[in-house]
Amino acid sequence: MNKHTFPLSAHLKFIIPSLIGVILFMVPTPSGESLTILVAIFAGWLEEALAGYLSLIMTFIISLTAVLTVWVKAGGRKNVKSSPFFTSLLDVTPFWTGVRVLGMIFALMVYFQIGPEAIISENTGGMLLDSLLHVLFTVFLFAGLFLPLLLNYGLLELFGVLLTKIMRPLFTLPGRSSIDSLASWLGDGTIGVLLTSKQYEEGYYTKREAAVIGTTFSVVSITFTIVVIEELGLGHMFLPLYGTIVVAGVVAALIMPRIPPLSRKPDTFVTEEPQGNGDDVPKSENAFAYGYKQAVKQGNQSPGVTGFLKNGAQNILDMWMGVAPIVMALGTVALVLAEFTPLFSWLGVPFIPILELLQIPSAQAASETILIGFADMFLPALIGASIESEMTRFVIAALSVTQLIYMSEVGGLLLGSKVPVGIKDLFIIYLERTIITLPVIALIAHLIF
Repeated sequence: MNKHTFPLSAHLKFIIPSLIGVILFMVPTPSGESLTILVAIFAGWLEEALAGYLSLIMTFIISLTAVLTVWVKAGGRKNVKSSPFFTSLLDVTPFWTGVRVLGMIFALMVYFQIGPEAIISENTGGMLLDSLLHVLFTVFLFAGLFLPLLLNYGLLELFGVLLTKIMRPLFTLPGRSSIDSLASWLGDGTIGVLLTSKQYEEGYYTKREAAVIGTTFSVVSITFTIVVIEELGLGHMFLPLYGTIVVAGVVAALIMPRIPPLSRKPDTFVTEEPQGNGDDVPKSENAFAYGYKQAVKQGNQSPGVTGFLKNGAQNILDMWMGVAPIVMALGTVALVLAEFTPLFSWLGVPFIPILELLQIPSAQAASETILIGFADMFLPALIGASIESEMTRFVIAALSVTQLIYMSEVGGLLLGSKVPVGIKDLFIIYLERTIITLPVIALIAHLIF
């Protein structure tokens, strides 16, 4: 079957949505004196328009999430079981239920300015509710709505086939894993983890491959990266910063599968009848023609406008209700520890000589951000935002994204999935990624500044 077997409408169902997705998420667009992407520009306009209401809106969303989660855990599960989406969103483990309730308590305390100064201060809970969560609300709204254009209309299928010959020699992975990787880079790390877990359970990946993909390619999305960059006051440097993240991420991806603990995972399938990787291009076709055909097939099967809007709405709710309460809860706790205790100063001490050796300004202040990212990837940005040196903030932004394993999302998801990694594995991988990517980021920072 050649590509012309499909009617013109099928080709257009792949080309038009994918092209719009690329324009919205991947084409650098001038904004003031800097370059950014269209999704970020839309988010900025909305944030400006709703500035006076966003703290109240986020307090409501966080509180509603906590109340609904407790209701589901207390016996309301039967009311959501008909919806896989709401089941996965609200029927979470007792630990994450507690985190959501804590997020609600902190949000209400900050909004109504009641309780200890350590929690409601503008450097802790106040910074989160009145600043970061404003950005999250607007970025998640537009990114969540338009993400299906990148993920569901064939673009990943095309790139997946085109990248098959790169993945195995470079990253010791089957070609189909490039789809997971792209879904993470372009969409969200959580999408990558869920895709990987599902394909592992179905027998497409070995234990080692699933562990490598889940911890190496479930990268923080462009969307999250924009939030980190804006928080650190580096919006005007989006392109060089994201380029640095890509280079450091690729270096880590080359090394990580070849060293323990990932290299020691068994190359065995979890199912008795493995499906294999199924990513070979038939000998009678070239890679582009075959990839294009797969892309058109996917585009042709994709939902229409109603399905697109439903997918977008689910993405938005998943981000607002799944991420915001965790950021409020863990972020406040970590910022209180960072502002009012010496904990992260102590943990960062071993990194001070390394940062000084790499000639990073404000090495002591930067060292406090290095390990805190294991809890949540926003925390280094929150703590590092007040550092004067733009170069140091650049290093913190790139490092916090390339460290990749953070317990509030990707780490927690991996532990909850069937992917064979434990908390000890995750912490070792986090440290290894830090040690590998920090010199790469520092080198590029010295070339830029």
